[in-house]
Amino acid sequence: MKMCVITAMVFLVLSGQCGILAGKVNKHKPWIETSYHGVINENMDTVLLDPPLVALDKDAPVPYAGEICAFKIHGQEAPFEAEVLNRTSGEGVLRARGPIDCEQQKEYTFIIQAYDCGASPSGANWKKSHKAVVHIQVDDVNEFSPVFREPLYRATVTEGKIYDSILQVEAWDQDCSPQYSQICNYEIVTQDTPFAIDRNGNIRNTERLSYDKQQHYKIMVTAYDCGQKRAIESVPVHIDVKPVCKPGWQGWNKRVDYEPGTGSRQLFPKMHLETCDGPLSSVRAMVELQTSHIGKGCDRETYSEKSLQKLCGAASGSTDLLPAPSVSTNWTASLLTDSGRDSDLIFRFDGRQAANIPEWVVPQNLTDQFTIATWMKHGPSPGLRAEKETLLCNSDKTEMNRHHYSLYVHNCRLVFLLRRDFIQLDSFRPAEFHWRLEQICDKEWHYYVINVEFPSVTLFVDGVTYEPYLVTDDWPIHPSEIDVQLTVGACWQGGEVTTPRFTQYFRGSLSGLTIRPGKIATQKVISCLQACKEGLDISSLESLGKGIKFHFNPAQSVLVMEADDLESINTAMTKVSYINSRQFPTPGLRKLHITTTVQCFGEDTCISIPEIKAMVMVLPPSEPRITIAGVEWLVWPVAQLRAPVGVALFKDIHIISTVTKTDATLSIARRPGVLELMHNLDYCDVLVIGEELDPERESLEIHHSSLLGKHLDATNSTSGISIYGVDSMAHYEQAIRQVRYHNWKPGGLSERRFRLSCSELNGRYTSNEFNLEIGIVHSSEAIEHVNHMAVQSQYMRPVHHPLLVHTVNSDHISGKVSLNVS
Repeated sequence: MKMCVITAMVFLVLSGQCGILAGKVNKHKPWIETSYHGVINENMDTVLLDPPLVALDKDAPVPYAGEICAFKIHGQEAPFEAEVLNRTSGEGVLRARGPIDCEQQKEYTFIIQAYDCGASPSGANWKKSHKAVVHIQVDDVNEFSPVFREPLYRATVTEGKIYDSILQVEAWDQDCSPQYSQICNYEIVTQDTPFAIDRNGNIRNTERLSYDKQQHYKIMVTAYDCGQKRAIESVPVHIDVKPVCKPGWQGWNKRVDYEPGTGSRQLFPKMHLETCDGPLSSVRAMVELQTSHIGKGCDRETYSEKSLQKLCGAASGSTDLLPAPSVSTNWTASLLTDSGRDSDLIFRFDGRQAANIPEWVVPQNLTDQFTIATWMKHGPSPGLRAEKETLLCNSDKTEMNRHHYSLYVHNCRLVFLLRRDFIQLDSFRPAEFHWRLEQICDKEWHYYVINVEFPSVTLFVDGVTYEPYLVTDDWPIHPSEIDVQLTVGACWQGGEVTTPRFTQYFRGSLSGLTIRPGKIATQKVISCLQACKEGLDISSLESLGKGIKFHFNPAQSVLVMEADDLESINTAMTKVSYINSRQFPTPGLRKLHITTTVQCFGEDTCISIPEIKAMVMVLPPSEPRITIAGVEWLVWPVAQLRAPVGVALFKDIHIISTVTKTDATLSIARRPGVLELMHNLDYCDVLVIGEELDPERESLEIHHSSLLGKHLDATNSTSGISIYGVDSMAHYEQAIRQVRYHNWKPGGLSERRFRLSCSELNGRYTSNEFNLEIGIVHSSEAIEHVNHMAVQSQYMRPVHHPLLVHTVNSDHISGKVSLNVS
């Protein structure tokens, strides 16, 4: 019994000692930071803490007491749990117990404490740390796409206006964060639309909309959040265009066809100006006919230079330096030509071609008065310091390099050089005349005339006078026996070089280059030579009334009209016409351009009127068929050939021109009809077939009296005779009938053959080649005493009114005529 009591006492003592020992082992609380900030991505489970979750205990390294066994979370039923990763180091991790959704809750705040492991494996006498605050932010994931608030958007706009905003579309996003929940951009998905959208969803138009062009637009729009996630479904936007009253010209046609020979054609017979009831005080309209692409700037007569000068009443004696290439005018054969469909002969120079004018062609008697004229189209010269470009040059052929006279372009200046041989060798004289004009390098055709009345030189460009801005003097040229050379397209350098050559080449186009010694051209002749045959016109001037003012430019290509009220300007515009006085105009398009200015009371301009661009289409003229008919074989006795007046070759000749027309009014079957046409001719050539004429024994001539009262002239040579000038077919017939062949020494000649052909518009339309053969009878016994054969022309004589014939035989009628000796 005593032993039991002793044993119990020992146990109690040991137990008390152990409790005292345990209290001494786990003396300290765990330590953690006072606050933590954490981030967790939604739909993830691990929280990133700053600072990291670590608990420290000063009891370490005592087992249990210095180790961390748990982290406990308190408050708000936070969906998180803490886990100890390492009891010794005190490291822990914070995890979500389930999916975290930012859209439900964006952040969490709760309390956390750390617990050590106590004093023994049983965890007795554990201690806990102080409370730390944990703040966790949930990072959003871009899981939602933008969605538009409306399934369809509609708007209406007024045509012709530019809007800052037509309407605004709006999309939203369910994501929680500003980055993913905000809409950062909108885009129009539909391609090639006249609309744009900004980042706020405002839709505007990028151009003025037209009701006539399109009345309704349907576009698709999408949206992007700030994470660039696109809306799954685009939204349709319907925009209707509403018409408004539009100021402008109405009731006009874009194209007007012009039938050649119909005179003046109204361009806008139903045209009127709509001002939408604007309070206007005046209206100014300018109509411009653009013809720079036709021929040489507009539709002009394309007769030869000689014929045109004769037609315009120019003084005779001019020399054509750029004629059409032929046997007798072969110096232009090597030049580049640009002959249009209107037989308008143009020579194109590319800086490598030039022509020497034969000595027998060059005018030898240039006095103090002469004229140089040409058509020229020229553009800017290449390079900063361009070389001289010579149109016409008269220089020494050999030994020296003196320029006696020349016409050249240099840096868009036109310069005329004239150095004369003077007796007073010690005096300066005007030598170079300079003009600086825009026309010289504008790449358009212009007509240049230089009138020399030494020492004065005047330039005409398209009929307008220009005085030189600079005149320089020089010493006169010493007289010499050196021959000179006239060239076109460059200047001949015959001296001071090893090999004579061309220099100062011209780059551009020339036509109708002539020189006339002894006389200058008058203003009237110059205007006639360059006159346009097409232009604007006003029909029925008397119907315009006093409320309209108008004026034309000299070429009648620009018409300006002014009025104080709508009625006057509308009436005037309906009277604007196009006219082409050529019988065979150049077909093709002519552009029309109309600009209008409306002035209101007290304002400069109040209504904007759109410009009008229209066109006149000149239809191709019916091509005439020029036919020469008559006796094709004649027999003459020698005695008549020897007679002083010779014999008339074409006494029974007839010239007629016809066109073929197809018209529903001609017949029910619409058969083609042949219509006799009256028009002019510009030359007829009688050529000798076979050997040329021998001037010692025969001649082909026409008496000058046969040309009196007509616009005709004639030249002859051993090759034949040419009658030229713009005149009627009747006058040509009369003149040709007076062409006579004279042979005072026929010898053994038994026949002669001739060929007659005629032209209209410088070869644009040519006749058939009419061949005439004459037999020469040397013995009186061989002459048959026969009657004249009645040779009828297959055509009736020309009348002043068109003659319509349905059955015209195109074969030439020929016959044999023998003349009585008695």
